Amino acid sequence: MPTYQTIFGPVPSRRFGRSLGVDLTPMKTCCFDCVFCQLGPTRHPTLERREYVPVQTVKEEILRWRDEGGTADFATLSGSGEPTLHSGFGEVLRFLKTELPCPAVLLTNGSLLYLPEVRAAAAEADVAKLSLSAWNADSFRRVNRPHSDLDFDRSLAGMQEFRRIFSGRIWLEVFLVAGLNDAPDQVARIAKRAASLGPDKIHLNTAVRPPAESAVQPVPQDRMETLADLFRPRAEVIADFSPRPGSGVAVNETAILDMLRRRPCTARQIADVFGMHVNEVAKYTGHLLRTGRIQSLPRGAEIYYEASRAGSPPAPESE
Repeated sequence: MPTYQTIFGPVPSRRFGRSLGVDLTPMKTCCFDCVFCQLGPTRHPTLERREYVPVQTVKEEILRWRDEGGTADFATLSGSGEPTLHSGFGEVLRFLKTELPCPAVLLTNGSLLYLPEVRAAAAEADVAKLSLSAWNADSFRRVNRPHSDLDFDRSLAGMQEFRRIFSGRIWLEVFLVAGLNDAPDQVARIAKRAASLGPDKIHLNTAVRPPAESAVQPVPQDRMETLADLFRPRAEVIADFSPRPGSGVAVNETAILDMLRRRPCTARQIADVFGMHVNEVAKYTGHLLRTGRIQSLPRGAEIYYEASRAGSPPAPESE
């Protein structure tokens, strides 16, 4: 199976089915250090916008993947960090829309949309998935732990202005953590600010994958459903990924390891992506565990697998 520097998957997504990921930044290049992040802590939050990987490299890999028979439900700018930190992300979105038949999605925390150039580039997407898990500056610091120069009210105003100019769909993710931002009065305040963004959909999420902080706990399903009623439109509690038969994705240890470098997955999720039986997945994960390239992470009743630190890709050089 071919290897790529900037694209991965398709991977299972609870929002986007089989999603081709386009990764524009080195691991954990982000302006947030969210307590719930499945990729672990952000050691050095940044606001530096530049061409972390060459746009031409991204374009060439997208074309190679397409020409080798790649298919996906969505193509998403996502992956290892905040895509709007890449100075050329708008050009990549335009290219995806031109060269692939699936919608182009921007997965962003939305904090940089106060910048006019970021809003203009983000408007190239078919779908913009924004995030809002706080209701004021204090909760913003506790939940998202942003770069010290980011201001909650300024970022929220930027997202409101983006809604005004954006003709595509906005899907808003609200991430709840038990005991941190899930009290009804807190969620009601988040819901009020969410309504100001005029989202087409609201997705209510919680920590079902291993988070950055081990103390972070998910909000129970029944409570999530109750809290969803506080939003307009009513929030959808994101369900587990529903497999589609016949993924058509080639499988080998390299492909599985590449996926686990980007996000932790259960054996069932790996099986769904590659269209294989879960017992067959066990053969691959067993060998990867024995050779130290992945590790297992218990999370409630589930076992997740992620790439070991030694198996993680190095950050691109000359950035």
